[in-house]
Amino acid sequence: MLRSFVRSHFTLLAAVLLAGLAVSLVEGEKEIPLTKFSQDVGGYGATMTVLYCYSCGYRKAFDDYYNIIREKYPEITIRGGNYDPSGFNMLLSKVLLVTKLLLIAALMSNYDIGRFIGNPFAGWWQWCFNNKLYASMMIFFLGNTLEAQLISSGAFEITLNDVPVWSKLETGRFPAPQEMFQIIDNHLQFANKIEPNPDFVK
Repeated sequence: MLRSFVRSHFTLLAAVLLAGLAVSLVEGEKEIPLTKFSQDVGGYGATMTVLYCYSCGYRKAFDDYYNIIREKYPEITIRGGNYDPSGFNMLLSKVLLVTKLLLIAALMSNYDIGRFIGNPFAGWWQWCFNNKLYASMMIFFLGNTLEAQLISSGAFEITLNDVPVWSKLETGRFPAPQEMFQIIDNHLQFANKIEPNPDFVK
């Protein structure tokens, strides 16, 4: 029984296996690589962590804040990373990713899933089957758009020594540089602990 099932659905099983492998590779690629902006550069006990929405294009904003803060307070260790949205959105985005890859794999392997998805969708699948390249591109880009919408949090959350000091989700905006300096000064009382760079020009 199992042997006959494997024989009759070999293409689909191979597509599922390939999709799983692709998901693991894509997840590895989505991780933000360590750069000089996310490695330890300080060592004086003050650590700032910035979690931002990578899919929103906030990486550049993080780089700008990194440069400004490091110029005035060179002793602070600054780390950055992607802000993961709520668990449901992440789960749904992964389901979409797997579904997208499975549909493309089924199209490319000539596997007819029309008999499994029922009459309302059989005509749509037949059109996709007849226009494989166009349908694959459409599924890929539509899937990417939906995934980006699900994981776009709009976050730019800043903590200093594990204490939240700024949240774009709550304020709706980025902090001005002078606001950031004031927050740092107030939080760590730099007059006694860490001296600003005397060469910093406001």
